[in-house]
Amino acid sequence: MDAVRIGRWLFATLAALVAASAGAGSGSGAQQNPYLPIAAARLRSALPAADGGDTVEVARFAMQQHPVTNGEFLAFVRTHPEWQRDRAPAAFVDADYLSHWQAPLALGDGIEARQPVTRVSWFAAAAYCEAQQARLPRWTEWELAAAASEQQRDARADPAWRQRMLDWYAKPASGALSRVGQTPANVYGLQDLHGLVWEWTEDAGSLMLGDDSGQNKADLGKFCGAGALTFKDRDNYAVMMRIALLSSLAARDTTRTLGFRCVRHGSQP
Repeated sequence: MDAVRIGRWLFATLAALVAASAGAGSGSGAQQNPYLPIAAARLRSALPAADGGDTVEVARFAMQQHPVTNGEFLAFVRTHPEWQRDRAPAAFVDADYLSHWQAPLALGDGIEARQPVTRVSWFAAAAYCEAQQARLPRWTEWELAAAASEQQRDARADPAWRQRMLDWYAKPASGALSRVGQTPANVYGLQDLHGLVWEWTEDAGSLMLGDDSGQNKADLGKFCGAGALTFKDRDNYAVMMRIALLSSLAARDTTRTLGFRCVRHGSQP
């Protein structure tokens, strides 16, 4: 092997090592959190349809396999410094935004790259998805995906599945969050829709609020559920809990158990 070939081999080897190191450190990369296709469906939503009917049509879309991780969000704020915690405008994030990280660009001890990112506002989550040429899921998209079990596209009538939901949501949040990908995948291949973190959605809630609710409709349109005044499935306690929690939040709010994932139109990978 002559000097030129050796030089090329060394350069290619070093480049591969650098790329692998960067991918492992950031937690980014489509292969680590792929967008999985979900076919169009008619959904019996827990919330009323806009036309007053019992079902809604959900167009096909693709959803990330698991919630966005600390590592993935760290890669985002490195390339979008306006969303670092010391630079993000106060109008878009509260004082706890990414406060569990050691520094604006460092996770620190006890915060793992593969844990879901939390303490992220709706504005920051939406900006992340936009940077991925994606968006936050609409309520009906999230509900459709979350209704699936490992065997059924809609397991909401299965007593065993519903009991598992109740058991998950009845467990108090304590200690460090688990890593993503620890729960069995549902029929779409999605993981961690239940039992790990709450998740932001793009819309739907304001449509359900009554005129005398005293709530800010324009703001609540950005969240999962946003109001239970006309909630249709009061036996589905897990969904009702989401509506109750997220209806109390403003778009700049963050919590230690609230994360997100992104979706794309159609079946884009």
